[in-house]
Amino acid sequence: MTEEEKNTNQKVEEEEKDEEKSEFTVEMPEANRVVMEPEVFKEQPDYLKVFANFYIAQFDQDDLEIINLYDNSHNMVDINKYLLNNIHFPRKTLVAHALQYHDYNFKAILDEIAKDEDIDPTTMNTYEDWDSWYERRRNKIQNSLS
Repeated sequence: MTEEEKNTNQKVEEEEKDEEKSEFTVEMPEANRVVMEPEVFKEQPDYLKVFANFYIAQFDQDDLEIINLYDNSHNMVDINKYLLNNIHFPRKTLVAHALQYHDYNFKAILDEIAKDEDIDPTTMNTYEDWDSWYERRRNKIQNSLS
């Protein structure tokens, strides 16, 4: 084969490759992007936020026995399951999210506390209020170790 034939064959092969490339060009469509709207949280009263914060603190300490006395409708099961599934959130975020989905559970517990105790949960606006109530309630239990 002469040098000229080799060059001609190479040119033909290159042209065939170019034709193959143009025949099999893949065009990717632009991706459809969906942007989720940020979640809008319901506005909750301060007393409910404080109680949820207190509840989550007691949950973290495995110390919900006193609150359990006021859970006649098993509201704590729903709340605790949610907390276990989302415990990686910081407390402030967890309070907002727990109230978003379980505010009615917290309110039901507070309603039971209000029936049994001489307190108005809507006036308990600090963590210390709930903490002192919890200790007073614990001290009412005979044979309590704390």
